[in-house]
Amino acid sequence: MGWLAADAEYEVSLDRGKVIARNRQGRQLKGLPKALRDADVVVGLRQLSDWLKRHDISCRREVEQWMVRSLPVPTTVICEVWADEAWRTPLRDLVVVPIDDAGRWDTDRAGLLRDADPEKGLGVVDLDGESGRLTAAQVVLPHPVRLADLADLREFAADLGVRQETLQLFREVWARPEPDDERRRELSRYAGGRYKELRHVQARATSAGYRVQGGAASVRVWEDGVPTVAAVWIGEGDPLYETETGPLYFTDPSGEALALAAVGPVAWSEGMRMAAVLYAGRVVDEDGEQA
Repeated sequence: MGWLAADAEYEVSLDRGKVIARNRQGRQLKGLPKALRDADVVVGLRQLSDWLKRHDISCRREVEQWMVRSLPVPTTVICEVWADEAWRTPLRDLVVVPIDDAGRWDTDRAGLLRDADPEKGLGVVDLDGESGRLTAAQVVLPHPVRLADLADLREFAADLGVRQETLQLFREVWARPEPDDERRRELSRYAGGRYKELRHVQARATSAGYRVQGGAASVRVWEDGVPTVAAVWIGEGDPLYETETGPLYFTDPSGEALALAAVGPVAWSEGMRMAAVLYAGRVVDEDGEQA
């Protein structure tokens, strides 16, 4: 941004979230002069910086929700927010799939999002490396478990050196086993992860964005408009007590257990991902085995 007058001697500005200053000769200073620290313009810039950080986090979370839920997103919305870097950064290079008038995904026209223009539509690079435009009224940012050609897309993105700010193509996915007995065995894959103190696993869960309540870590996943809660028991009581993770289980929002056949592929994958994250923080010895 531009420079703002702080007093007769100095001007101030924001640089990557930090308030910087220069003297009237135009030389940038290493630090902020003490006399300016409580100046109104400096306080205003700090407040602006704090707001921009919150805005950035909010945009990233919103885009991730669009992706996890595989929600239809109006093309006009993406075009309108594209000029804002806080939106553009988490959106750029995500796989987008146009939706036809009947509500079907046109996966043959999927591509990596590179541009958005209100008049021209969405600019994408397809799997053949060709640039094109999507003008469908709606697109979807699919969860990777719903991409049938995920392996090809990953290889294509790696060849292009694509780095997605929103973890989509290289997000860890777990395919849902078909036989119920195999699904039941999978629920316990990440059970038994030992923690020396309950507070350690609680902190790991919350820092990863999961909810901790009633002795369990959980994540709510909306799939095809239906909410499913995936949860893992992590223990309750004194936060200094030793604990270990339990098996993964699924419920509806009211807490009623769901039959495994009713758990969709996205909810399954995100639940297993959470269980794996919690298990990875367990106490291990020098050889990588659980202590």
